[in-house]
Amino acid sequence: MKSILPTALVLGSAIGLACGSTKSTTVVPMESRVIGFHGDRAKLGWVQSASFSTMDLRNYGLRPLWSSARLDAVTIQGVEFAPHFYASPLLAREVRIDVPLFHGSTDVVLAASSNGMVYAVSAGGAITAGTVLWRTTLTRPMQIPKLDGGVPLGVLSTPILNLDAPLGPTLYIASHDADRGWLVFAVLVSTGKILDRWPIVLDDASLSPKNLNGPARFHESYEMSQRGALALSPLGDRLYVSFGSFSFASVGWISAINTENATITSTFSTAPDVETRSNGGMWGAGGPAVDDHGYVYVATGNSPPGVADAPRTWGNSLLKFDRDLHLLERYTPFNYCKLDTNNIDLAGSAPMLLPDNPSATPHVMVFGGKQGNVYLIDRDHLLAAGDRRSPCSTDVSTDRSLHPPEAQPQFGARGPLNVFGPYTDDFGQVDYAKMRSRPAYFASKGAQYLYVSGATKAAADSTVSVPPSLARLRVVAEPGQQASLAIDRYNQVVSFVNPGSPVVVGGGNQGGQPTVWVIDENAKRSASLLDPSTPKPVLYVFDGETLELLAHTREGELEIGGKYVTVAVANGGVIVATDRIVAFGVGR
Repeated sequence: MKSILPTALVLGSAIGLACGSTKSTTVVPMESRVIGFHGDRAKLGWVQSASFSTMDLRNYGLRPLWSSARLDAVTIQGVEFAPHFYASPLLAREVRIDVPLFHGSTDVVLAASSNGMVYAVSAGGAITAGTVLWRTTLTRPMQIPKLDGGVPLGVLSTPILNLDAPLGPTLYIASHDADRGWLVFAVLVSTGKILDRWPIVLDDASLSPKNLNGPARFHESYEMSQRGALALSPLGDRLYVSFGSFSFASVGWISAINTENATITSTFSTAPDVETRSNGGMWGAGGPAVDDHGYVYVATGNSPPGVADAPRTWGNSLLKFDRDLHLLERYTPFNYCKLDTNNIDLAGSAPMLLPDNPSATPHVMVFGGKQGNVYLIDRDHLLAAGDRRSPCSTDVSTDRSLHPPEAQPQFGARGPLNVFGPYTDDFGQVDYAKMRSRPAYFASKGAQYLYVSGATKAAADSTVSVPPSLARLRVVAEPGQQASLAIDRYNQVVSFVNPGSPVVVGGGNQGGQPTVWVIDENAKRSASLLDPSTPKPVLYVFDGETLELLAHTREGELEIGGKYVTVAVANGGVIVATDRIVAFGVGR
């Protein structure tokens, strides 16, 4: 089949905002712009402002519409490294650009690379699509052997765009510098210039004194992975930056930055731990979610085996903070001790705040994890954080997520929904992992659905992926009863290896048939992105109603980009970032 990527938005990995509130969340269709990971302010991964003909996709496949040139390489010790886009590009509509090449308003794609560069690329209209309008060098990257085979480390996370910033649309970006470590920048979209008082240095000297859960150590910058997408508070006056680590080197960290005066207001480490070991990393590409009241939600990875309910140790949990990172509430799955022991993180799947439903639990959120489970959480009844996780348990009835009413086969009782199996508490690390993606939301005829991507395995102890890899879940929400999740449909043909988060296009109030778009890295988590033999990624599009595969890109048509990447859609097109920016459309 040919490949399909129409005009406009984005692919990548990282963090962002989410819409919602503790008491109410309304459906806000994704606008034809992308300001952060998975879309606009609602961050539902659903684009109602565009649609694609399923018949045309089935009959004609996909074709490239336009492309930038390959973007800037970097040379380190005589070796040239192509750029990799782990970050999702963003789309700004009719934004003012004032550079020598162009003065006026136009649509631009904003993209940041592993080589420490950020770009504004024309998305068409006033100036030829694919034209680089400005480029700004943020940092000098350092080659990191632990990063996917030795990729130089610049930008890993999806930036966040504030269209209402005082000086005009402003892009916030985190990038690693070989000399100064992790830096956070504020860049004017109109010119590409870095604002005064920025960048801010994030290191042990700046973070540890403001840690609300210390003492802990922010280890050497090259050990710290800032992969989670950045997020903003509703007023844009707080910027949230989260960290995990490479190769089990550190506790997780999240920082709140005051964007008005470019200062760090507070930080939070996932444990009072100074040792060089993995402990609650906040590394998932989707990053924190932020609701309409400014509460911040983030998922964490495993704590060290055996720490159990040690005080102030928050691995494998969903944490809720106030705007200045005081820990308020949490959810921790009943089997967290097994997850800790076997490096089976929740952190890979970022939380999503769902629109209200008519059930007795109207305010819910959802996320997944490397075990292949998808968890539905009642936001109104999270546990008060206290000073520790609950005692370890093997009794699924002690789990406080919202369970389906029927017994789950893996437990012989009610429990969390396993979507990608076979279920196991023992294998879920590295290439055994079954889900590192964020769900996408869809609503039709009064029903709510979630599309989730993952990798079912051939056996519990196998790293070989088999179908199904794409599922549609229904949010069961009957009045007077607790909400729950049910598997509505699987695609039983396609097998993903390491997919990013799905995006739904069409349907809803705007009409049109829904389609579902997924980028599969097409290579295992352990694969080197620098090895010429590593398979190249594939873009897939499915019928949102039947989950039938409609089209996909041809073998080798996409260059290698980053891992855990996603697409975003607007203006009738899709933009993918690999080592360049490429727009795809229906192949007629």
